[in-house]
Amino acid sequence: MDIKPTKEFFFGEQTPWEEVGPGLTRQMMGYDNKIMLVKVQFEVGAVGQLHEHYHSQVTYVESGEFEMTIGDQVKTIKTGDSYYIPPHVMHGCVCTKRGVLIDVFSPAREDFLPTPDKA
Repeated sequence: MDIKPTKEFFFGEQTPWEEVGPGLTRQMMGYDNKIMLVKVQFEVGAVGQLHEHYHSQVTYVESGEFEMTIGDQVKTIKTGDSYYIPPHVMHGCVCTKRGVLIDVFSPAREDFLPTPDKA
C-alpha cells in the first residue's frame, strides 16, 4: 500500500484524538510508508486487546501503569519504561493507572489510516 506522508509538524493541542474503544483514544502524530508514531491514551481498566500484526513495534510509556503481555510474558510497566514487540507476536495490555503509550510502528499501520467512509 502506498501511504501518502503526513505534514512535517504536529502540535498536540491541535491534533485530534479518535475514540478507538472503551476508555481508549488515539492521536496520529505522523507517518509515511516506513514508520508511524501514535499516542494512545488509556483510562483505568481500559484494555488493549490481545492481537498480533506483521509490523515491528516499539512503545514508550509516557505516563501511567500497565499490565503488559508480550508472548507468554506478563510484566508491569510504568512511566519511563518501554518495550519492543517483534512481528507476529501476540501482545496486549490492561491499564492499571491512567496513562499514555507512545507507539512507533514499522512499516506504518495501514489499518489505522482513514478509510474513504471515515475521511
